[in-house]
Amino acid sequence: MTSATDFSYSGTELEAVAEAKNYYNWIIDSFASRIGSRAVEAGAGIGTVSDLILQRAAPRELVLIEPDSGNAATLQRRFNSDSRVDVRHGYLEEFAPSLGANSVIAVNVLEHVEHDAGFLRAAHSALVPGGYLLILVPALPAIFGSLDRAFDHYRRYTRSGLTSQIRTAGFEIEKLHYLNMLGVAAWFASGRIMRRTTLGRGQVRFYDRFVVPALRQIETRFKPPIGQSLLAIARKRPHA
Repeated sequence: MTSATDFSYSGTELEAVAEAKNYYNWIIDSFASRIGSRAVEAGAGIGTVSDLILQRAAPRELVLIEPDSGNAATLQRRFNSDSRVDVRHGYLEEFAPSLGANSVIAVNVLEHVEHDAGFLRAAHSALVPGGYLLILVPALPAIFGSLDRAFDHYRRYTRSGLTSQIRTAGFEIEKLHYLNMLGVAAWFASGRIMRRTTLGRGQVRFYDRFVVPALRQIETRFKPPIGQSLLAIARKRPHA
């Protein structure tokens, strides 16, 4: 495993999606009832999701773990005045045994981890019995393209593959479903046809403002048969 001191995040993903507030509100609201009083966000980046966790789930403690030194410094500055936040520079695997968390949250993180099975085992170790793993990952290997490579993705996930990995790590799955059905065509066009290497902020803002609110309403009622992402809520057994 790469050490935290020499890890460098080379993608442009964090900046590209930082303004997708409706989208990330949708994700965090899906997780909120399972976040609990002591939460851990692994791969916290520049704090886009962290801020929404604090606003919409209001945990008493939020541990932010980030391996990139520049991003970790940004997190320190951003949350310096919030006593609920504990920023740690490193990997989940380093801190897991001592965390005692009610939840581990990883939004668009697992695809960046070379050995994702190890990450899931660490998440299990980080949780108290009955705690929750809350993750969002990119779906559909068939649409892997230039955007995924530019964003340092090792993979996109299948539903069956993610289900198997989560269960193998010792979790019971409460929910696992596709999300963002319309994003499949957009990602395929951008990454496989036009071979783009970033998402324009204007493009992200338009989709977030005009598409995501309606899509959220539809997919809350009817889970789509396919989607750009997979959302999973899984529980560590109470007596694990």
